[in-house]
Order: sequence, then C-alpha cells, then structure tokens
Amino acid sequence: MAKEHRIPGPDHPIEITPDPSHIVVRIAGQVVADTRSALTLREASYPPVHYIPRSDVNMALLERTDHQTYCPYKGECAYYSIPLGGDRAANAVWTYEHPYEAVAAIAGHLAFYATRVDEISVTPG
Repeated sequence: MAKEHRIPGPDHPIEITPDPSHIVVRIAGQVVADTRSALTLREASYPPVHYIPRSDVNMALLERTDHQTYCPYKGECAYYSIPLGGDRAANAVWTYEHPYEAVAAIAGHLAFYATRVDEISVTPG
C-alpha cells in the first residue's frame, strides 16, 4: 500500500530557518553535537525542532537502529541510539535522510530528543 504524501500548506505549515544559536548536546559527560549551523523546523502546532548538520555530530558515539517511522510531510525517518546513555538513549536521534522536496533542507541533519540526552543547551547567536 502506498504511503500518503502531503504538501505543507496553510492547514499544516512547515517552516525551516537557519539558526545561528550555539547548540550543544551532551550525554554521559560527552559532547555528542556542537554547532552554530543548525536549522530550526517549525511544524504546525508542534514545538520547534533543531536539526544539526551531521558534520557537527560525533557520529562515532551513535549507533544506527532498525527503528523507522514515517511522516507524510517529511518522509521516511531513521533512528540512532547513543550507547553511552544506556536504555534511556535508545532511538534518541532521528534523521530524514531522503526527505520530501518541501523539507529538503533537513537532509544531512540530525535531531535529538531532549528527554533522551542529558542536555541540549541553546545559546542565542
């Protein structure tokens, strides 16, 4: 069965903007991500999400999982765990590796669940 593909619009807006803030993600005393090049995605009534460039993430600390989800606005979503964080950090990171055209800017970026890491600090840029 084909998956539904929706285009953002007035009924479900999605806005992606560069975020000059200094964003640092930490877990178990380690810096997992450190960037001044994040994108902030604002989708409908959901809280904003920081997408961090893969190049600013210590990928050696992440482990790809088999978990996958689907968003009709963004596409197939893949996940990573952070072994340093134990069970709490399972599937703590998500990414749209081949997002739909409307959100193509988030390709090559990762997002973190704040509840599955120790800290996501955001210092305005």
